[in-house]
Amino acid sequence: MFTPILGLKAGTTAQQVTDRLQHQPQVFEFFLTPADFTTAGWGNLEAQVARVQASGARIVFHHPMRYQDKRNELCVNQALHPAQYGFVMTTARRLIDLSKQVDGLTLVHGGYNQKGYDFIGDWPSLAQAQAVVLGRMCELNADAAGHVVFENSISPICAFGDAAMEAQLLALRLPLAYDISHAFIYLHGDNDALVASLRHLAPLVRHYHLVDSMGQTHDSLPLGTGCIDWARVLPVLNPHASSIYEINLSDQEDCREMLASHAYLTQVAQRLS
Repeated sequence: MFTPILGLKAGTTAQQVTDRLQHQPQVFEFFLTPADFTTAGWGNLEAQVARVQASGARIVFHHPMRYQDKRNELCVNQALHPAQYGFVMTTARRLIDLSKQVDGLTLVHGGYNQKGYDFIGDWPSLAQAQAVVLGRMCELNADAAGHVVFENSISPICAFGDAAMEAQLLALRLPLAYDISHAFIYLHGDNDALVASLRHLAPLVRHYHLVDSMGQTHDSLPLGTGCIDWARVLPVLNPHASSIYEINLSDQEDCREMLASHAYLTQVAQRLS
């Protein structure tokens, strides 16, 4: 069975990295922004990566969520948004190269949600937009040598829990990052459907985002405060995958909500064993 490990997430500021490292996490996920790809930003990232490497934690790079005022959707139409397409693909490849150097992972979102600009609407149909997403996943994966994973969205563009999408992912053998709350929200709070999806995709999953939810909106709750049945979830997770607690924090320089989530999940695991 999946054994809870301490996986923490932070930005690239020295203060946030220091806060997380004092708890000796086994996995450290950097949440990146476009500022980290400037000359100064990249130099700081390299310095913080060196600190995390020295701690022995496994490193995951979370691809930036936004470019200027829009989300970085993998289905961005190159003809309509050439600058955003260039940013999405160039930064993903740069992070994959860095992941190879540190034996880590780059996490790229397959999609986000349907708020804001409608990137799906730039294509003739949802099916074509999904085909673009899958094609770009295959393109990035081909050069990644095992150092990339693709995360699910709340939007139907890349939703785990959707039978047709899961069938395509399994057929392509794409390496996945499974955000449990995203699937739960997409499935409208249905724990039965969530457990079935987790079990179905487990062989492809290399990284989990452990986060609770009420199943209605993107609320990113500490574990045990939402409606996800963690006693049912734990036994169907891939025991070889890494994980982090992706929780909304009241203070970005204090990860106490992540630590509380780890304590809760550890108790659930102890009861199951």
